[in-house]
Amino acid sequence: MMPEWAEFWPLMAFVLAIPMLMMAGVWVISRVLNNAGIVDIFWSYGFIPVALACALLGGGDVARSFVLVLMVTIWAARLGTYLFIRVAKHHPEEDGRYATLRKQFPDHTWAMFFGFFEAQGLLIALLSVPFVLVFINGAPGLGVFEYAGAALWLLAMLGESVADAQLNLFRADPESKGKTCRVGLWRYSRHPNYFCEWLVWVGYFVYALGSPGGWLAAYAPALMYFFLTRVTGIKATEEHAVRSRGEDYREYQWTTNAFFPWWPHRAP
Repeated sequence: MMPEWAEFWPLMAFVLAIPMLMMAGVWVISRVLNNAGIVDIFWSYGFIPVALACALLGGGDVARSFVLVLMVTIWAARLGTYLFIRVAKHHPEEDGRYATLRKQFPDHTWAMFFGFFEAQGLLIALLSVPFVLVFINGAPGLGVFEYAGAALWLLAMLGESVADAQLNLFRADPESKGKTCRVGLWRYSRHPNYFCEWLVWVGYFVYALGSPGGWLAAYAPALMYFFLTRVTGIKATEEHAVRSRGEDYREYQWTTNAFFPWWPHRAP
């Protein structure tokens, strides 16, 4: 089944406008603070007004919409607050990824960051398509796909919270300075937090399958996988980790899968 396009496209216009305008304001704030790292915070929080606006304007089933708004709000608030604490703790020191970007574009730094921030707003809109499909679905009640998607989302949220907590405990130990975290979930994946973040989006996709045209949202977890593994996630994080931890991190790369959890391998 296909969605009601007459309802889909007007709602998508709001979904595009909200994060793009928000990110323009965030760019101004980042200039005042001289810290581009705040974009990560607002990228997370930005899904909350998008979800609320879609739920109010979409006219879909109340129960289905309420559950999805709750899922998006809890996920976005947890991730955004976690990132806020991390950025605030290190401010005015900037995240290594953005410090590297400054070095790569010394003559056009803020113009580059404006484009980068707006791209983040566009990404919010693209990833919100599963939400729009759900919020325009007026069929009453929750089905198998909604329950399965919510269960997968909950599992991913728990996994991401555990991974973040394990990493924070490791970093809090003075003896861990300059070392790589290999405890808990970090023994089986170099980036279990990113894996669980991707799994959250698989959960949203499965939830959307209960609505007409839900299969169209398959690209959302695929897009998130691409960005996490090839663009702003693993690639940039590991380049910084190799520079700061050297041989210890290179050994970790040899023994541990980058994304999908698996048993550690032997170092060559």
